[in-house]
Amino acid sequence: MNILIFLKRKITVCVILISLFVGENLYSQNKWIAFSQSVEIKTDKKLKFRLTGSVKVKNKGDITWASLWARVDNSNEEIGFFDNMGDRPVTSNKWATYTIDGYIDKHSEDLVFGGICSSNGTFYFDDFKLFIENMNTGELEEIEISNANFENTPKSLKLTGWSFRSDKISTNFKEGFAFDLVKDDAQKGYSLHIEGKNIKVDRESIIGTREGYTPQIGTLVSMLNNLSDRVERVVKNLNQKQIDHLHDEKANSIGALIMHLAAAEKIYQLYTFENRGFNEEEEKFWGPALNLDDAGRETYTNHDVEYYLKIYKEVRAVTLEELKKRDDDWLNKINPAYESNNHYYWFHVMEHQSSHLGQILFLKKRIPEELSIDLNKKKKID
Repeated sequence: MNILIFLKRKITVCVILISLFVGENLYSQNKWIAFSQSVEIKTDKKLKFRLTGSVKVKNKGDITWASLWARVDNSNEEIGFFDNMGDRPVTSNKWATYTIDGYIDKHSEDLVFGGICSSNGTFYFDDFKLFIENMNTGELEEIEISNANFENTPKSLKLTGWSFRSDKISTNFKEGFAFDLVKDDAQKGYSLHIEGKNIKVDRESIIGTREGYTPQIGTLVSMLNNLSDRVERVVKNLNQKQIDHLHDEKANSIGALIMHLAAAEKIYQLYTFENRGFNEEEEKFWGPALNLDDAGRETYTNHDVEYYLKIYKEVRAVTLEELKKRDDDWLNKINPAYESNNHYYWFHVMEHQSSHLGQILFLKKRIPEELSIDLNKKKKID
């Protein structure tokens, strides 16, 4: 074959079937699966390739999708071509052929390709084809791939040329992901059929109504939780010295800022749910966090990040429970003394989180390198 040099054809096709809902299983946080095969390649010039495949999606939820995907792994440790059709996901319930156009170059080692399923739904794949540009003619020439049409030994689920993550192939169509081979279309023969059921869907990035809340309150809750989840992601892996670090003599520590977010939410709970401010005991506990400055710098030190996040989450749990007891009319209720309504107060809690999240990100990027060592890991090594 003169279009490029194939060092070795990887006949084995690697299929990754990740269970998304298996108790406390390692993969319980995932909501997608992927299957793939790869070809080891080498060329001395940039060449185009094209991947095509037939896909359809049925019984889908509002964030269910499927796609083809392709990735080029390079020898120089730089990121090669990648496309998972994230900008054009498949949601149609009719068979159609989809295409990924990419390229390989002198640094390419492996071309990996296959399909992806995400969330709850029924997914079908068939008719994979791979084409690579002939370096002499510029034409795309089809490259043989293993079991591209899923026709081999369908009853045993031991597909020729395919290997699975586990020796036990899932046939449990009650929860998680399971697959088999079906003759969905007589003209196609067998197709790969995958179902996702009872998969916990993360709706963090979907702003809108939430179960158990009236429409406007639910939308507000979706925004509050989106921001608090982002705060947690940013700080959760910081060690205690990083949490305590002061950028300068007037700065607040990241730990103090997390407490400040909790204290601000707490005071607005009291304002809007109980029509009062802090009592003497609450002022003693929350005052340094709400006011920060020297009191905050002196009070919030020598705690790990879980100490702060536990308090932050406990405050949010109260907010969510209390908001379930209210409706949109309450949200629109105006406090005449301040010419503001409850919606404004909770909008302020939300944008307050956003403001200090930016501050936390600023401080995190300026933590001295010597404080970035994971102290627990260092202790284990010693």
